[in-house]
Amino acid sequence: MNANDIREWDTAKINSEIVALKKELFNLRFQQATGQLENTARIPKVKKTIARMKTILNERSAK
Repeated sequence: MNANDIREWDTAKINSEIVALKKELFNLRFQQATGQLENTARIPKVKKTIARMKTILNERSAK
């Protein structure tokens, strides 16, 4: 998911996606702590996507 795609979404959709990604990140961290995580590269990708969405929300509020 790139920034241009996210910019086309409305603010409510971005906020709901952030909530869903935070839940996923929590579950991934829990799996990592218990030794069940298979795809360790997913954690940084989710974190970067959350940061990307928050950046776009900040850009909108600054205007």
